[in-house]
Amino acid sequence: MVSEESKIEKIPLVEQLHSGGGSAFSRYKNKAAGEVSFVKLLGYEFYHVVLANLGGAAGYLMRKIFAGSFFKEVGSSLILGRGLVIRHPGKIRIGNSVAIDDYVFLDASGSGEKGVRLGDNVILSRNCVVQGKAGPVVLDNRVDVGCNTVFSSVAGIFVGQATIIAGNCYVGGGRYYHDELDVPIMDQGGCSHGPVSIGPMSWIGAGAVILDGVTLGKGVIVGAGSVVTKDVPDFGVVAGVPARLLRIRKGDGSE
Repeated sequence: MVSEESKIEKIPLVEQLHSGGGSAFSRYKNKAAGEVSFVKLLGYEFYHVVLANLGGAAGYLMRKIFAGSFFKEVGSSLILGRGLVIRHPGKIRIGNSVAIDDYVFLDASGSGEKGVRLGDNVILSRNCVVQGKAGPVVLDNRVDVGCNTVFSSVAGIFVGQATIIAGNCYVGGGRYYHDELDVPIMDQGGCSHGPVSIGPMSWIGAGAVILDGVTLGKGVIVGAGSVVTKDVPDFGVVAGVPARLLRIRKGDGSE
């Protein structure tokens, strides 16, 4: 359900990188690895410097073995592709039989205590971004995500089980206040209409955008290239910019 907007409490990135307290090393540690022990920090660095881009079967095997040392939870049969970038791994939970393709970005740095959770049998294809900017991201069991899709959570993103999300989609995000004409929009602060919830067994077409505050029911279909700005009921089929309801799936051939 689209709710009233709420202000996003987030420190601007430039301040996180250059104006935080402590040394440059401590700012890097806080932004990249999070609150971890020195030993785990060494493991995190070893992974990114040595293992992240190691090719062949040796790379897959070493990344699989090493991942358990810094993620909060890791299930069995994990597959990690090359070039995976991880931030705040201590807030990331990964289920069984998860496959993460090359050059994926997992960022739990702003996700709060709930962090980022990937359920069992989740697939993240090449170049996906799963980013908890100011809220958690939860992909339930058997969620299958296509290449180049971005999850940008400022108030929470929750995707139900057995959902297909095609390539080049964008889920979440927020908005900027823009009332002041003589103040740069980037300096006026951000807001969100609330979390995004995508019901189980849904299908999101290629290039679709699901905006903050939207709830999609069970078994929803979103047409390729659509921009969804409003809630969609169970088994609804929507398409367009902005997306509009075309029909309700009934399962008896009478749609």
